[in-house]
Amino acid sequence: MKNNLAQFLAKRAALNPRLEALVDVATGRRFTYAELNSQANRMAHALTGLGVRKGDRVATLLMNGLEFVETFFGGAKIGTVLTPLNWRLVADELAFMLTDSGAETLVFGREFRTVVADLHARGRQGTAVRTWIYVGKPADRPPFAVSYDDLHGAASARESEIMAENDDLLYVMYTSGTTGLPKGAMHSHGTTMWAVLTLCATADLRFKDRYLICLPLFHVGALTPLLATVYVGGTHVIMREFDPVRIWQVFQQERITNALAVPTMLHFMLQTYDATSPDVSGLRWILSGGSPVPVPLIERYAKLGIEIHQTYGLTESGGPACLIAPDEAITRAGSTGKAFFHTDVRIVDERGADVEPNVPGEILVRGPHVMLGYWNQPAATAEAIRDGWLHTGDVAIVDGEGFVYIHDRIKDMIISGGENIYPAEIENVILGHPGVAEVAVIGVPSAKWGESPVAVVVSKDTALTDQDVLGHCAGKLARYKIPKRVHFTEAIPRTPTGKALKRLLREQFRESAPE
Repeated sequence: MKNNLAQFLAKRAALNPRLEALVDVATGRRFTYAELNSQANRMAHALTGLGVRKGDRVATLLMNGLEFVETFFGGAKIGTVLTPLNWRLVADELAFMLTDSGAETLVFGREFRTVVADLHARGRQGTAVRTWIYVGKPADRPPFAVSYDDLHGAASARESEIMAENDDLLYVMYTSGTTGLPKGAMHSHGTTMWAVLTLCATADLRFKDRYLICLPLFHVGALTPLLATVYVGGTHVIMREFDPVRIWQVFQQERITNALAVPTMLHFMLQTYDATSPDVSGLRWILSGGSPVPVPLIERYAKLGIEIHQTYGLTESGGPACLIAPDEAITRAGSTGKAFFHTDVRIVDERGADVEPNVPGEILVRGPHVMLGYWNQPAATAEAIRDGWLHTGDVAIVDGEGFVYIHDRIKDMIISGGENIYPAEIENVILGHPGVAEVAVIGVPSAKWGESPVAVVVSKDTALTDQDVLGHCAGKLARYKIPKRVHFTEAIPRTPTGKALKRLLREQFRESAPE
């Protein structure tokens, strides 16, 4: 058996053909493993019929759903390199990724007809795309595109030949680009297999689990668990997109056992929960990551009987880096745990030496699931991976028992009067105020201190004042960490994984802090 991620699907179909593999919540479609594998075979043959060959990049601009899954597995069988695009981006950003990756095929949904028409109008100078595949009613198909349904429906369901394995590229996933242009992290069938094995060896995933995917599948936090669910023989329940009201109903109706949701999603879910919410007693745990999970959020879910297992990972590591064990999730709330199985983690200082316990440093990750490098960027690859270690740019401490606590991004650290201030620590405290819905802390220029922290707050209560927020911090933070100013706003800009876009906030709130 070849080490090919789509071969995992074929093997599961052979072992458990009648086991439910996928539920597409938006359409109500349900597929067994035998049926899902046949669907993937059809896509493999459809792409081959269009002239797509091993190594070709196939980009997707799709909401979560069956078509994404079919395209991924079908393409993997014949050796294509998936390039999943963030559908929240504008045409110029998408054009950069399409051009950088050299994708000549784009599979896109009806929701994106306008932006894709813009991309198509740019011609070959704008992107490398030659074949545009439209997912939607054939009657609504743009004139320059071919119909996904027609292609797929006419293709054979016979088992496709496996054309790629091991070090062959599987996907190029672009980082969120919170600073500068995004970079395409390259993952092979081999690195992805190790990401799957690592997740399955560490997290509590079981045969016949029902895993809810509501994070966008263009993100590694959704894609790797999807593949792991195939590996263990579980059922994927896929929401088109996150809905904080609908998700409680899906938990009950689909008997969900586990899921992943970033802290922002968890926060919005709490706003819609009440005593009459559906029974979710079958839900064992929710993984959460993408940014440090506030301790108050973990504690609120614990009162509902739901364990939040904080995980730390990166696109560059295929997902896994650290995970809190189930028996530590509550007693060590705030920790992201220890390194995953098959993973090594170090916390180092500026010289690259391991730090002492409770001293902040940069997180380094090593494992067979780390990316091969950045697409077309050898210099950036050499900077990120040194002596086999992935330099993450994230700051953490490790306690005396080896538990890791994420602080922040190095670039977001505030240096005030020579003291390092980590915004996540301040945000954690401010979120404990009952009138605060969201908060992001940024550094702004200070004539006296060089930089000072200020808080950008979304309030639940219009009567909330800056003094309420600052008073809540008193006694919980050292005086130099208390924000010098509070700005109130209606929303905090975020990446798809819930990370605050602090670069934009620093541009918006650039005035100097009061002394």
